[in-house]
Amino acid sequence: HVQLVESGGGSVQAGGSLNLSCTASGSTYSRLAMKWFRQSPGKEREGVAEIDNEGNTDYADSVEARFTISRDSANKDKVTLYLQMHDLKPEDTAMYYCAADSRPPWVRRRLAGPDGPITYDRWGQGTQVTVS
Repeated sequence: HVQLVESGGGSVQAGGSLNLSCTASGSTYSRLAMKWFRQSPGKEREGVAEIDNEGNTDYADSVEARFTISRDSANKDKVTLYLQMHDLKPEDTAMYYCAADSRPPWVRRRLAGPDGPITYDRWGQGTQVTVS
C-alpha cells in the first residue's frame, strides 16, 4: 500500500517562504496523481494544488502565483511531492496534507471507466504551517 509522509512545515512571518515535501512509498507507479490540501480549525478542508499523472498542475485561486507544486517521479519506490510556498500570508495558516490516488491511470480507467475521476485514497498525517 502507498504510504505518505509529509515534512517541512513550521512557523514563518508573513511574506516568508516554506517548502513542504511528501514522500510516497510502496507505489508500483511513479507518476502518481497527488494533491495538497489544507485545513484550518473551524474551516472545511480545501484543495491547494494538484498534479495529475501527466504532470499537469492546477492551483486554488488563493495560492496561484505564490505556490508551486512539483513531483519527483524518477523512482517509483520513492515518489516525492513538493509544495514551494512564497509570500505566505496569515490566512495560509493550516494543517497541510498530501494525498494520492494510488491507482495507475490504466487501473483507474478499468475500474471507473475512461473518464474515471482521480480519487485520493491515500493521505499523509499532515504538517502544520503557521504564518504570523
